Amino acid sequence: MGIVYLAALLAGIVCMLLLDHRFTLFFWRDAKAAVTVTGVGVLFLLGWDLAGIGLGIFLRGEGAIATGMMLGPQLPIEEPVFLLFLVLCTMVLYTGARRFLSSRPARPRERENA
Repeated sequence: MGIVYLAALLAGIVCMLLLDHRFTLFFWRDAKAAVTVTGVGVLFLLGWDLAGIGLGIFLRGEGAIATGMMLGPQLPIEEPVFLLFLVLCTMVLYTGARRFLSSRPARPRERENA
């Protein structure tokens, strides 16, 4: 039972990558840029977490679904995986929304002004 949260996060990452592959949104569009954006995003958020932990703002909650393995004080192993999922999900949603909005036909009023 202690691996449910980590397994759910990993399953979410796989689902995001499948969506990305299907619609060629992020990693399958430009892998080098995607790796850079993902790495910078995860490192920034991890730094934010560490600052919060250092200031005593972020604390690890006890839960039966977590592994209990810690990378540091108040930093469970699930946290970097969650941050990876968060960055990946954000970028897939962002690139998907951009593609959707750019593919919509112009409204009649916009066509008149064009």
